[in-house]
Amino acid sequence: MRVLMTETTPTTERSREPYRFAVLGCGRMGRLHAARLGQDSRAQVTVLFDVDRAAAGQLREDLAPTAAVCDRIDGLWERDDVDAVVICTPTSLHYGQVLRSRDRGWAVLCEKPLADTPERTRALIDVVGQDGPPFSIAYQRRSSSIYRTLRRAVLSGRWGAVRAVTSHSSERWQQTIAGTWRDDPGVNPGGFLGDAGSHKLDGLFYVTGLQVAEVFARSDKCGSRVEVVTNVSAMSTDGVPVALDFVGNAQHLAEDLHIHCEQADLMIRDFRVWIARNNQVEPLTPREPDSQPVEMFLDLLDGRQDNLAPVECAWPVCELTCAILESAATGKSVRLGN
Repeated sequence: MRVLMTETTPTTERSREPYRFAVLGCGRMGRLHAARLGQDSRAQVTVLFDVDRAAAGQLREDLAPTAAVCDRIDGLWERDDVDAVVICTPTSLHYGQVLRSRDRGWAVLCEKPLADTPERTRALIDVVGQDGPPFSIAYQRRSSSIYRTLRRAVLSGRWGAVRAVTSHSSERWQQTIAGTWRDDPGVNPGGFLGDAGSHKLDGLFYVTGLQVAEVFARSDKCGSRVEVVTNVSAMSTDGVPVALDFVGNAQHLAEDLHIHCEQADLMIRDFRVWIARNNQVEPLTPREPDSQPVEMFLDLLDGRQDNLAPVECAWPVCELTCAILESAATGKSVRLGN
């Protein structure tokens, strides 16, 4: 097995051989991560797993011609040509696959959400939080230049305390989910909110450092089997009002996040980061470096940086998602942390 870095392992000790990766799930996200692994000399995709062998075979042909194709999960755990895995399978499968990967001593980059229930999420946090191979969640906002820049400005305190937060997220999502696991409430219980929206919730926590105390939500399946449109009114533990909306049947991709501070409005709008003062809006500079989850994970394996998306960051997202869904189902406000 290749040398996997820990906080005490000097970078110079890393094996010159690339880290050998298994990609679990060869759909859209699996293809994206496999492409990024193939573009980094530190990584080699050695195994592709998908129950749909044709999907794995097509990914192999397109992006990883030397990789083995595996359509039986039991066969994957028997392999000895893997150092790390990228888990891109349906959410309900994450729990078992993370545990087996830990048993094998493999490093893990897991797509969001971490698990499909609060109980499984907490159990994985407890297991992974113990000593073991590196583990990260693929929350890409934590490696994004615009989110890192916004976080630096908000948490610096230079612009005063946060007074209000507004977030808008829209995507042409419902139009793509028919016949897939994303339209199955048993596999994707949060619908658009739990799937694509989980990134936005994590971005909220990452940028502001706020903790949510109470939420009131309304949600609509819009003809699908899972939630598609969700509107949320929330309050932080220190009295900051937070308004969130998730529109999963829009006709374009949009993601705005406005942090209204005492001395300035700090914003992501149209995928750019801005600062507004005295009715003047201008770009927020200097910008933090841009990255993506695969590069971030390889830097972690190399010991070049700390873990920007540790397993613990899954819990606030899970807790808030569950509270939003409960409120939408009952028509009542829900307090968190009870």
